[in-house]
Amino acid sequence: MADTFTFELVSPERLLVSSEARQAVIPGSDGEMTVMPDHAPVMTTINPGVVRVTDGSGTEERYVIFGGFADILPASCTVLAESAIHVDDANSEQVEGWINEAHERMEKMDSEEEKADMATYLHQLSTIKNTVIPA
Repeated sequence: MADTFTFELVSPERLLVSSEARQAVIPGSDGEMTVMPDHAPVMTTINPGVVRVTDGSGTEERYVIFGGFADILPASCTVLAESAIHVDDANSEQVEGWINEAHERMEKMDSEEEKADMATYLHQLSTIKNTVIPA
């Protein structure tokens, strides 16, 4: 069994990371998913949340992502995110802006289904704010 696998996080703007990883925790559509070397092949949608990547030396990096897909193979994991930033690049004002924008969009929605989806997104943003941004 290999000790590491190739992990890549890609957003439409850029490649955020391409490195060897010991494990990666991604916010899968059915809950958090831990990817390790020799993982069974899976393709899944991912929710907004935090991706945690641990390299071969045990150092963890965290990235805030806003949905997308993960393609997981025994020797690699590629996350194609709708949008992503390193947690060091996120700040409370930015996250508050996203939350306020989501509230404004929700007020203009007519469909209860759209409102329910936006409420879920707002909950995920609040979780990101409370998990990632120092108080």
